[in-house]
Amino acid sequence: MNTVETGLNLEYWFRLIYECVTGGCYGVASLSVWLAELWQWIIIVGYAIIVLGLLFIVYAMMRIYDLRKREEEQLGELIVAPEAGGPNPRWEHIESLMEASDPASWRQAIIEADIVLDEMLTRQGYAGDSVGEKLKQIEPSDFDTLEDAWEAHKVRNQIAHTGSSFDLSEVLARRTMARYEAVFREFKFI
Repeated sequence: MNTVETGLNLEYWFRLIYECVTGGCYGVASLSVWLAELWQWIIIVGYAIIVLGLLFIVYAMMRIYDLRKREEEQLGELIVAPEAGGPNPRWEHIESLMEASDPASWRQAIIEADIVLDEMLTRQGYAGDSVGEKLKQIEPSDFDTLEDAWEAHKVRNQIAHTGSSFDLSEVLARRTMARYEAVFREFKFI
């Protein structure tokens, strides 16, 4: 009986690999032809990738446009926060209190300015129960007017703890308000 062997001829494959590694697989002319064909395929694949990329960009832009249109229909007009640095009505009220000639109005102005400072620090992400705790978290390199904030807050604490018995001069009141103003201007809060 004749049996036909249908197996893998490993010798053939090893011999083929050996000849290709040693240079017998390709001649100099056939190698340059093969590289030229490879380069043509690289160019064709490159153009295909570019076309697919452009199609993807167009598709993504269309989807984003549709998404924005649906968002506008569902959410209505986009509300934009007012620009920082514009007139702040709370600060204008505090300044009007400072224009009064009595120390009680000055005390109230300083206390309200400290409340605004507390809100500003909270919006910037500082946590704490009081302005003092929030100011302790701040690095001096992040806050150019940190010393002004501390000094103004100390005056506010003196007013809060001693009440109307605290002797607040006009010079101290104006200096304290100037410190608050410097802090608020640094962060474009007023």
